[in-house]
Amino acid sequence: MDFRPILYVMGMLLCLLAVGMTVPMLVDLYYDHDDWKVFFLSICICTFFGGTLILSNAGCTNESLNIRQAFVLTASGWLVMATFGAMPLWHSVADLSFTDAFFEATSAITTTGSTVMVGLDTSPPGILLWRSILQAFGGIGFIVMALTILPFLKVGGMQLFQTESSDKSDKALPRIRQNALAIAYIYMFLVTWCAMTFWFCGMTGFDALNHAMTSIATGGLSTHDASFAFFKNPLLEWTGTFFMILGALPFVLFIRMGKGEWKHVFHNSQARAFLKFLAITIVLLSAWLSIAHGRPFGEALRSVSFNVVSVVTTTGFMSEDYTLWGPFAVGVFFILTFVGGCTGSTSGGTKIMRFQVMWSVFKRQMFRLVHPHGVFPITYEGKSVSEETLFSVIVYIFALLLSFAALSIILAFFGLDLITSVSGAATALTNVGPGLGPIIGPAGNFSTLPDGAKWALSFGMVLGRLELLTLLVLFSPYLWRR
Repeated sequence: MDFRPILYVMGMLLCLLAVGMTVPMLVDLYYDHDDWKVFFLSICICTFFGGTLILSNAGCTNESLNIRQAFVLTASGWLVMATFGAMPLWHSVADLSFTDAFFEATSAITTTGSTVMVGLDTSPPGILLWRSILQAFGGIGFIVMALTILPFLKVGGMQLFQTESSDKSDKALPRIRQNALAIAYIYMFLVTWCAMTFWFCGMTGFDALNHAMTSIATGGLSTHDASFAFFKNPLLEWTGTFFMILGALPFVLFIRMGKGEWKHVFHNSQARAFLKFLAITIVLLSAWLSIAHGRPFGEALRSVSFNVVSVVTTTGFMSEDYTLWGPFAVGVFFILTFVGGCTGSTSGGTKIMRFQVMWSVFKRQMFRLVHPHGVFPITYEGKSVSEETLFSVIVYIFALLLSFAALSIILAFFGLDLITSVSGAATALTNVGPGLGPIIGPAGNFSTLPDGAKWALSFGMVLGRLELLTLLVLFSPYLWRR
């Protein structure tokens, strides 16, 4: 296999990291914090390796990627970003081990939001900003991957979202730059809008910028240990709920809004199903919380809305410890961990699209049991769904269950209790962030876990962000046979 195109892109990613590191370096310089030296050294390292890879492989820029190259590029890109993105965290005054630094960087770049850092309220501003920038990179990177690369690779039924600007041949994505540019403009607009709104509602400018990047990226890393509970501001909670929902909607809708194609926006079945699911879940759980715990319905509605949207969109912010609401609420939030937002958004999880397809498969099978000779085609948004796509979705669901079971057992092997093991595996594979229980629950973090468990969770976060099969296929000997 020709690795030159892969190495060239790796060089571009490293140079992008170097550019991103200049912002926290300048912030630390402004506040006269010694961590600016760490960022400067990291910039030099990323620029050296990135520039070397670009210059030594520049002659292959006009070549298209084949299937094997695309799989390797997709997986290695996230791993390289996490590894080099961990350097400032490793050598900063945060005093993280390499395991903790890699875990934190992986959580950020995959927009998971799990953290091993404590004392965020007094942490250096550059480190806090770097975590948010990594999540912003991961959010926009996942959208580009979901709309361009995964349909080409036919992973998890993503070929349903092959856009009209994508190449449908056996070569990869000649128009990826146009798609990425349009997504970048929309992404920056949403982050700017969110930051200004947070600032207007009472956040400081620094907090507003950080939380805007992690809200639109549905990442959930905060500048405070208590997350959104630190602010004690109902208006900020409603604002955060709104922007987390925007981050979990398909970015194709925003592109079509810009083109004036409002018909497609209002008739998008995935977005409508997502919003209906959120509305029903929030109303029912709010009514239960109000009745069971005697809380005013308005207060219950606000708290449930924020925390349900945070978990479903895989953001991971929290306004209060919802595990204190009782076993019923804990069970509901565990199930919500697996839902996810819309395909083509920044959110992780199973995605609403796959639930829609699986529901259609379920109904067809029920009809076939009653009418064995009947023909029941499956459609999605008015288009027929091929058997290959249905099979791809079913394989993804099976891979998710298998990975969840395997990762849970691995975490239990390292001595973690059942709740921590099961919820940790779920939150890593779905990129939600907080788990359940007193250790990694909404009010805890992952700092006390053994190093082996942190490496396993780091692998799980990358596995979940790459839609499982994109990474698992690299372990298959069939990929490497000529």
